[in-house]
Amino acid sequence: MFMLFEKIIPDQLLLSLYIAFLGVFLLQLIYFWGIFARFAFCRKKKSTQSCLPVSVVICARNEYYNLEKNLPLILEQDYPDFEVIVVNDESDDDTNDLLCDLAIKYPRLVVLKTQKNKNCFPGKKFSLSLGIKSAHNDIVLLTDADCAPKSPDWIRQMQAPFSNSKISIVLGYGAYAQKKGLLNKLIRFDTVSIALLYFAMAKAKMPYMGVGRNLAYRKSLFIQSKGFVSHYHISSGDDDLFINQNATCKNTAIVFSPESHTVSEPKTNFSSWVLQKKRHLTTGRYYKLWHKLLLTLWPATTVAFYLLAAAIMVFNCNLYNIIAVCTFLLLRMICQLFIYKKAMNKLRERKFLLYLPFFEVFFIIFNLLVMVSNTGKQQSKWK
Repeated sequence: MFMLFEKIIPDQLLLSLYIAFLGVFLLQLIYFWGIFARFAFCRKKKSTQSCLPVSVVICARNEYYNLEKNLPLILEQDYPDFEVIVVNDESDDDTNDLLCDLAIKYPRLVVLKTQKNKNCFPGKKFSLSLGIKSAHNDIVLLTDADCAPKSPDWIRQMQAPFSNSKISIVLGYGAYAQKKGLLNKLIRFDTVSIALLYFAMAKAKMPYMGVGRNLAYRKSLFIQSKGFVSHYHISSGDDDLFINQNATCKNTAIVFSPESHTVSEPKTNFSSWVLQKKRHLTTGRYYKLWHKLLLTLWPATTVAFYLLAAAIMVFNCNLYNIIAVCTFLLLRMICQLFIYKKAMNKLRERKFLLYLPFFEVFFIIFNLLVMVSNTGKQQSKWK
């Protein structure tokens, strides 16, 4: 059968396949060593001794148990000058009672409450805007109610780049707790892959997004750029769309030290995780055009690389040809494993590196299906 294909496919077409394969391989190397390596091999900058005033802002809706567990860890940070603003957005559980009790114990806690049916916008952008505009300090550090800082120095680490007056945005890492099971590995791999991309793009002077689980920027930037006004109609995007519109090569810094991380509890069933991913993937269409092109080109060339490799081996099946194609496959895998290993070490992620080739293929297919299913749909859930 293979010999039949070899006779049917013209030599010119085979040559075109080889050229396309090598071209795609070179594009993949550019991504690996021109973009991803910028984060994988970057060094942690020495923290400054400055301690600028910080306002931590958290939005919560029916988050009693998460706030009970995580909020004291934030309120007890080893930092001299900060406030914590919690916006209670129409909770109908015991969140308000908990916050009132904590406000008595912790004077630095500020509790705001949105009135029922006053928020006419989907998602949490209205309540988040309320919290940011109520902040007494220019540096605003954002996280979620289900996130816990990984160390008492979280605020200190995340505010450090702001000692440079040119910095207005700081991107941090929001990890998910390590649990047993395949789903947990998928979630953590996805989180590392996303972080590798947005950290690396920022290091390459092309910042395009951040995650609301661990993100800081200046209140003055928020006011000057009119906050979320341009995308209030979209339920998600309070983190990545704001960064996409306002981050530049000069005003953005990254912080990835282990002490700067936050940790969230991951989803425990596949369907709820899929819904979460559907919400997260609704905003990409609103990114700047050149960001969309760069973000599309990476998975597109990955798919093309594997398809062209398979086509060449099928249509020109001989030992030397198979060895040549497999050599390129091996080279790409070595580059990928090496860079991911370095990035995972920086982010203190473990125990799923060897799953990488399988997870990569899975997420290419999975993300495509999710984006297709999202077409024409507006996610309206608060979180």
